[in-house]
Amino acid sequence: MTGQSRTVIDAEGLILGRMASLVAKRLLEGERIDIVNAEGAVVSGKRLKIISDRKEFLNVGHSGRKGPIHYRRPNAMVRRTIRGMLPFRKTRGREAYSRLRVHIGVPEEFEFAEKESLPDAHLSRLGNRYITVGEIAKNIGWKV
Repeated sequence: MTGQSRTVIDAEGLILGRMASLVAKRLLEGERIDIVNAEGAVVSGKRLKIISDRKEFLNVGHSGRKGPIHYRRPNAMVRRTIRGMLPFRKTRGREAYSRLRVHIGVPEEFEFAEKESLPDAHLSRLGNRYITVGEIAKNIGWKV
């Protein structure tokens, strides 16, 4: 961590899409962000429907050609969601994306760091229909 300080955001109990949009805005403003506990972010909706949609998405592809890439690790899924909210094909979007780090669990370097939460993206805004990114990842083939 040289130069600019980093903001640490705890994704535990945060709605994935809302968190991603807030983080994308902050990245575009030049902030460096580390997201910890990526597997604790939640996706709203019916558990079985979300899992079946993800499994169906895994079947999309072209034989003999590369892509599309289907991530199974929770940190890659969260990172890709945030990338979708950035103008990634433009220089400023790529630079913003390079300022993002997403971690599974809490790495030692952030163990005692002050972790920020995003109240606008908190789980309390939802009812009881949701599934964590970690559960989705395990159901589609993430090997812990």
